[in-house]
Amino acid sequence: MKLLFSICGLLVASLLQAQVMIVPKPAECRSTDGGVFDFGASTALRVECAELSRGAAIFAGQVGAILGFEPAVKIGKAARKSVNIALDPSLKPEEYIMDVTGRSIDIVGGSAKGTFHALQSLRQMLIPFKGMKRAAAQSVHVKDAPFFAYRGMMLDVCRHFRTVDEVKEFIDLLSLHKLNVFHWHLTDDQGWRMPVDRYPLLTQVGSQRAETVVGHARDSKTYDGKPYGKGFYYTKDQIREVIAYAAARNIEVIPEVEMPGHAMAALAAYPWLGCRGEGYRTATTWGIFDDVFCAGKESTFELLENVLAEVIELFPAKYVHIGGDECPKARWKECPLCQKRIKDNNLADEHQLQSYFIRRIEKFVNSRGKSIIGWEEILEGGVSGTATVMAWKRPQAGIEAAKLGNSVIMAPSKFCYFDYYQSENQAAEPFAIGGFVPVSKVYQVDPYAELNSEERKTIIGLQANLWMEYIPTMDKVEYMVLPRMAALAESGWSYDRRDYSDFLTRMQNLRKLYDACGYNYAKHIFQE
Repeated sequence: MKLLFSICGLLVASLLQAQVMIVPKPAECRSTDGGVFDFGASTALRVECAELSRGAAIFAGQVGAILGFEPAVKIGKAARKSVNIALDPSLKPEEYIMDVTGRSIDIVGGSAKGTFHALQSLRQMLIPFKGMKRAAAQSVHVKDAPFFAYRGMMLDVCRHFRTVDEVKEFIDLLSLHKLNVFHWHLTDDQGWRMPVDRYPLLTQVGSQRAETVVGHARDSKTYDGKPYGKGFYYTKDQIREVIAYAAARNIEVIPEVEMPGHAMAALAAYPWLGCRGEGYRTATTWGIFDDVFCAGKESTFELLENVLAEVIELFPAKYVHIGGDECPKARWKECPLCQKRIKDNNLADEHQLQSYFIRRIEKFVNSRGKSIIGWEEILEGGVSGTATVMAWKRPQAGIEAAKLGNSVIMAPSKFCYFDYYQSENQAAEPFAIGGFVPVSKVYQVDPYAELNSEERKTIIGLQANLWMEYIPTMDKVEYMVLPRMAALAESGWSYDRRDYSDFLTRMQNLRKLYDACGYNYAKHIFQE
């Protein structure tokens, strides 16, 4: 017993001298001399109101999976030897203050979002005693809030499907890193994953492809001969389940329904949606296809508005992402109905026809009380001042949109595409689409580059994207996003206080949590 106390004493002493290492970096964080909080089976999470109990219960389950016990969640007054969680309306919604002493851990937040962020910081601070069902947190004062309001991550489930449980795991990763938007890419050429009651063939036909290209699409003409996608779509109840799961972790789910391009799966289901009206199939390879939604047919807009009506009813988010990227104009140039639309509306060309298409869809979405986000190509031919632009190909596109006064989300591929390689030694890496985006590159993303103070007000945040052409398993999803997600999180949450060398030091601690959770993460930055 004396030996046990001696070991614990040494651990406590080392904790007192340790640096507080939280990712993303807090606005204010300083060690204090209040001792070390012993977090054991008798520790309770005491919340001042029922509103805070959900986040506390999630945290209890998270630490329980590592420590082997779940602390009890109780509604009541603050107490000694407890984690006391309360609200302070003077703080901003995502802001929190946390004080750790040997006596208690006291957390206040501007809302349940703020207190939950604080618990995620505490989760990183709790250092388990090896072989013992207890942990310790050093005394510290933390005051923290995010820099950008929008901090997102996109998951493409069209190219390779992810189950509901896997989507929830992805949301858990966002939550750990204090990201607050899950962009769910639900429709594309290779699969339609969103149920629409009025158009059942969208999932019955559009979710399936006959086979899948082998190797890199730009080089390969070989296919695996294996049908893919039978039953690979979500029910509305499953989507509600995911939305509720994300909401409990203070994450907003933004759906994406692609238009007018990336429509092959929809055309396979309902061929009359295309200009040619026949000969379509769900795409079996990756890339850009000439066949897109016909902009000259009223029936196209009728279906898309009906689809969006169901999407809007299902998803509570204020935004609907309508795609708008990579839409070839070849079919529109050949289509008499599209050419008539151009003439009847005094449009200059097919680029203005795309603008007509996007504006018309936006008007419908706005009529239902929502706003649209579109990839940067919605700028082609002119864009309304109320659309939010997501810049991905060229950071300059985000700059152009900001100068126009549009709200902007920066997601430049050279910084924020997590389907790119993490090492220049591609032979030693899992097969990827190409490119090179190491953690250090992600950390360098600057949403404000080349913008003056007034234009900066239009930048609402940043996002990283995970396109799934070459990512068939959840194990590989983890590898591709971790630890790059941590760099993204720090760029969004701690933009005004970033320090890469300091970040690498703090990542040594977050790595321990990755290990404890069993995540498959890339090790490059830990070998530098």
